Amino acid sequence: MPIKTLHITNAYHKTSGGIRAFYRALLDAANRRGRLMRLVVPGARSGIEEVGSCGRIYHIASPRAFLFDNRYRLLMPRAYLPLFRGELRRILRNEQPDLIEVCDKYSVNWLAGLLRRGWISDLRRPALVGMSCERMDDNVGAFLGRSRAGRLWSRFYLGNLYIPLFDYHIANSNYTAGELRDAMLARHERAIYVRPMGAEVDDFAAARRSEKSRQKLIAGVSGDQRTKLLLYAGRLSPEKNVSLLIEMIERLAGDFRLIVAGAGPLIGWVEREAKVRAPGHVHLLGHIGDRAALIDLYANCDAFIHPNPREPFGIAPLEAMAAGLPLVAPNAGGVLSYADETNAWLAEPDGESFAAAARAIFNDPAARKDRLARARWTAQQYRWSVVTDRFFQLYDELHEQFPSSRFARRNLQPAAYPVPEEL
Repeated sequence: MPIKTLHITNAYHKTSGGIRAFYRALLDAANRRGRLMRLVVPGARSGIEEVGSCGRIYHIASPRAFLFDNRYRLLMPRAYLPLFRGELRRILRNEQPDLIEVCDKYSVNWLAGLLRRGWISDLRRPALVGMSCERMDDNVGAFLGRSRAGRLWSRFYLGNLYIPLFDYHIANSNYTAGELRDAMLARHERAIYVRPMGAEVDDFAAARRSEKSRQKLIAGVSGDQRTKLLLYAGRLSPEKNVSLLIEMIERLAGDFRLIVAGAGPLIGWVEREAKVRAPGHVHLLGHIGDRAALIDLYANCDAFIHPNPREPFGIAPLEAMAAGLPLVAPNAGGVLSYADETNAWLAEPDGESFAAAARAIFNDPAARKDRLARARWTAQQYRWSVVTDRFFQLYDELHEQFPSSRFARRNLQPAAYPVPEEL
């Protein structure tokens, strides 16, 4: 009989990106495979959303994030601490999952520690999985400044206060897993499995350029037939390194225009900087919630610009590859899970190098055609149907190997597990 998995994340709201996309794809796969899956997320109000016959989303009323991006809400410890008898605690006792996955390093991860200690009563001890979709040191650096103290704090926190709470860890790229491996202490050794994310590859692969749509875009950016349209789609947030977009377009100018599809706390900064440093060459569309409109935008631009050298994985660049859109990306970070010199235009993450890479796309049509063919083939390997099947296979394997009764009843520590390389 298939196991029941329960997943918890704070990175979920109506306009959030990769993590929300992952869990929605996982819910679709759960229904396709006929297995029970539960997802717990914060919301403006509490409620239950049924997703097919096998999936269910629990929304728990939660406060807005008090720092950084207040579009997000946060599940706080009072939702599960025994003292408060909160909603998350009741959900766990009612659902009795076989495996719990927590995608959060700050406010929900402590739940795993309570479960390991047996401090939540009437709950069968499940296998506990920590899901890492970003690096803590990058987040600390983006919001609090890059310093040795920040790196040391991240390493201490992960090694002593995060990694030990779980039985197993999954990371969305080798780049993300690297931080866990570096921070792991021998006495708290845990298995780390690398499982990449995916994308709606088929939708983007079916996108076709429309002369009407393209002319409308060109008119909107005050361009002409020579204008080359560069696209960025994603959050406008400090960890995304969006300042590189301005540095690049400032050096390109001329016939290039940058279209920015996204929102976030830095939208005002981008608008101001663009007016001063590249007037008339940056056009902000805001968040595009209509999927068909987003796919049409991909199809009618000339290149996709991904500025973040510390991207944990990067779904938007993968979608660009599926759509046949040339990808300019840094030669670092999680995008290297799928992007290389044969299917993308990689560059050092500085304005001049990115500008040179953008120009290079249009200098050799034969080379561009070859790279785009390779990019489309690469993207096909990351269809959500393939990716989610691999996740459920891993969940089954972790549950099968987890010696729950011995750890739960005898209060023993798990043995040291090997850290496998990426499969």
